[in-house]
Amino acid sequence: MKLIGKRIEKDGSGHVTVRPEDDEDMWHLYNLIQEVGLRVALDREHELIRHLIRLLRLQGDRVRAAGIRRVQNVSATGSVDSRRIRLHLTLAVTRVNWSPSTAPGAESGAAPSAPNNAPAANATVEVTGRVAEENQHVKLGAFHTLEIEANKDVRIEKDAGGWDSIALSRVEESCVPGRGAEVAAIVCGEGTATFCLLSEHMTVVLQRLEVPIPRKISTTSSAHEKGLARFYQSLYASFLRHVPYSSPSLRAIVIASPGWVRDAVFDFIMAEASRTSNKPLLAARNKFIKVHVNSPHVHSLVEALKSPEIVAQMKETKFAREGMMLDRFFKMLATDEMRAWYGPDHVALAADRGAIGTLLISDELFRSSDAAQRKKFVGIVEDVKQKGGEVLIFSSMHESGQQLNQLTGIAAILTFPLDVEVVEAEEKEAKEEEERKKAEENGATE
Repeated sequence: MKLIGKRIEKDGSGHVTVRPEDDEDMWHLYNLIQEVGLRVALDREHELIRHLIRLLRLQGDRVRAAGIRRVQNVSATGSVDSRRIRLHLTLAVTRVNWSPSTAPGAESGAAPSAPNNAPAANATVEVTGRVAEENQHVKLGAFHTLEIEANKDVRIEKDAGGWDSIALSRVEESCVPGRGAEVAAIVCGEGTATFCLLSEHMTVVLQRLEVPIPRKISTTSSAHEKGLARFYQSLYASFLRHVPYSSPSLRAIVIASPGWVRDAVFDFIMAEASRTSNKPLLAARNKFIKVHVNSPHVHSLVEALKSPEIVAQMKETKFAREGMMLDRFFKMLATDEMRAWYGPDHVALAADRGAIGTLLISDELFRSSDAAQRKKFVGIVEDVKQKGGEVLIFSSMHESGQQLNQLTGIAAILTFPLDVEVVEAEEKEAKEEEERKKAEENGATE
C-alpha cells in the first residue's frame, strides 16, 4: 500500500490517504475503517432507542473514494434518463464489509509463463454510509455503498482519539516498501494439494487441487500410476501459475504432507524444471523446505510452521514468531497455569500488576464497533509496552490468529506466577473498601 498523504493532530484526529494494491492492503483498510460506535439490538422494546439513533445519526469514520452511482434525470417532457456515472463520494461510515478472495480453479489464473507478477486484489471491502459532503449528483445524507478499488486513492478521516497507536502502527506496517508474501506453502496428500501464500497479516488460499487416483491393485498398477502422473502434472502447472518462486521477498517454499508425498512432489518439480530448462525455478531450489504434517489439510500450516526447519529459517518473520509464542502459551497453560492467563478481564488484571511478559492479542478485538471496548484494548497494549513487555498482534487471517480467537482473542504469558482467585479476591476487597470510604464521606457531608 502506498501512503499518499497524512495529517494527524495532537488529539488523534486527522486524515490519511492511501492507495491499496493487493488483498493484504484491502485487509488493512478493513481494519482501519471504523463503523458506527454503538450497536443495539432493535425490537419492539427499543423504539425509543431507535428514534434516538435516528436523531443522533451516529456514524463512524469518514471515507472518501471513487465509486459508481446510478443517476436519473427527468427532462421537461417528463421522460426519465438513467445512467451510471463515476464520481468521488465522502461517506460517514455505518458499516464495513470484508469479502476474501475465492480460490480459483485449476484452469483459471495467469499464464504459467508469468508466475512472478504481483497478485491482483481479488478481496473486496465495501463501505456503507451516508453522503457527508455536498455533491451535485447525490443528496446530502443519502445512503451509498462504496466498493474500494485497487490502485485508487482512499481517504480515511477520524475524529479525536480515532488515530490511536494501533491504527497508526497498522498504517506504518502496511506502507513498508517491498512487502509481499514471505512463504509459499503446498499442503498435499495423495491426489490433493492446497496452494497458499503467507505474508505478515494474511494466509491466502490460492487453489485447492483434487485429482482422483485409482487404488493400487496387486495385479496391475498402471491405472494407479497414470492417476499419479496426472496429479503431478496438474500440481506442477498450478505451482507455476500461483507460486512467485523467483520473487526476492519470498523466503521459503514449504511442501508439507503426511508420509512421503512431499518428497515425490519436490522431485517431480525439480525434474520438470530441468527438463524444461526453467532456470529461475532451478535457482530457487534452496528455498524449498520439506516438512512432515499429520493431515493434508490447510490447518496443518500451523503445525508446519512450528517445525525446526521452518523456525530456523523464518524466526525473524512476524507470523512465525506468533506461532511459536502461541505454542509456548498452550504448553505453559498445561504445565504452569499461573503464568498463562487469558480473557479480557483477567489479562487486564495482570497488566495492572505489571506481570505481563508477552501479550497475545487478536486484531479482531480492535475492530469492535464499541469505542470504549477498543480504547480498553489499546490501553492494555500501551500499558504492556510501557512496562517493557512484548506485544504480538495476531492477524485473524492466519491460522494462529483463528486459534487465539477461539481463546477469547487475548492471552498473556506472565513473567511471574499469579493466582487468579487471589487476584480477584484482592480486587473485590479493594472495591468494597472504596465503596465503604465513599459511603463514609457521604455520611460525613450529610
